[in-house]
Amino acid sequence: MADHKIKNMAEFSQLSGISRPTVSKYFNDPASVRKSTREQIEQALSKYDYRPNLFAVNLNKKRPRIIGVIVPDTSDTFFSELVRCIEARCMANGYLVIVLSSRGDPELEGRSIEMLLSLKIAGAIVAPLGADSDRGLIESLRARIPIVFLDSRLDDRTPFVGTDNFQSMPLITEYLCRTGTPPTYFDMPAINNNAAERKLAYLQTMTRLGFQPEVVSVTDARDWRFEDVGFTEAQRVLDGPGFATTTVLCANDRIATGVMAACYQRGLRIGREPGCDLRIAGHDDQPLSRYGCPPLTTVAQNFDQLGSHCIDLLMEGIESEEDGPATAPVRQIRLGATLMMRASA
Repeated sequence: MADHKIKNMAEFSQLSGISRPTVSKYFNDPASVRKSTREQIEQALSKYDYRPNLFAVNLNKKRPRIIGVIVPDTSDTFFSELVRCIEARCMANGYLVIVLSSRGDPELEGRSIEMLLSLKIAGAIVAPLGADSDRGLIESLRARIPIVFLDSRLDDRTPFVGTDNFQSMPLITEYLCRTGTPPTYFDMPAINNNAAERKLAYLQTMTRLGFQPEVVSVTDARDWRFEDVGFTEAQRVLDGPGFATTTVLCANDRIATGVMAACYQRGLRIGREPGCDLRIAGHDDQPLSRYGCPPLTTVAQNFDQLGSHCIDLLMEGIESEEDGPATAPVRQIRLGATLMMRASA
């Protein structure tokens, strides 16, 4: 190993005696150079202990292989699982991923968008906050690079991948009506189109089935701390007249977690077994939902398909950029969910 610390690829090229274009070609794809050249480069790498700054290499390319991802909260297991799937697909396609979190804060989301605008990247996947998003900034990003909306959409002009709420909510509402008392709907903060769509899908399904809809509204209109919202609002209900029915369908699993905690503290037994006080169900099938006590009945969004379709749409956008302005219709993909019957309902 040489004592000299190599600072960049040009210096490595000079010391190793291998041309700069050949070295660059190797780092893009080792199989693209002859075997003898590859062995020579790898011996030099070992000798000089050199590792290139692949991030800088990508930024210097005419077509960088870097993807930006913005999600509302990387600590939310729903989004962390989506990011895991996206990263896996990007790595398989030779792309680096920059992940930024807005933490449910529109100002931080704006800063994240500005960060991506300042970088030379190929495209971006954005799970927007929704109602509080800076649409002007997002439009600036869309004008600069291909983007795909994930989970929540802001317009009909941008590719989108999400779950079909008008399939998933009827699926679980019908199940709950079929197996016990009709569900009371426990709403979520009106943060994005998912909140409105899920509530509307519940109302339409209950009306179609001939049941009276019952809704628990929440007062924190823009709060992303769903567990806190569910817990606080459930306490308010329990301090008052209680739930209108003995079944509660929550707008998402995180709301359900808070509701279950509030009910547990009041000594209520949750489940579908005889002697239970309430059945509680959710939506999303977050990775931890199956490990609750009791495990949460919910509808599962397919993380792998959501992530894969996002990458497919983004790659289509990136590849079509070289062909001039897009002429194909904007694709917006809505995936069906799967019912997960567990002990809570």
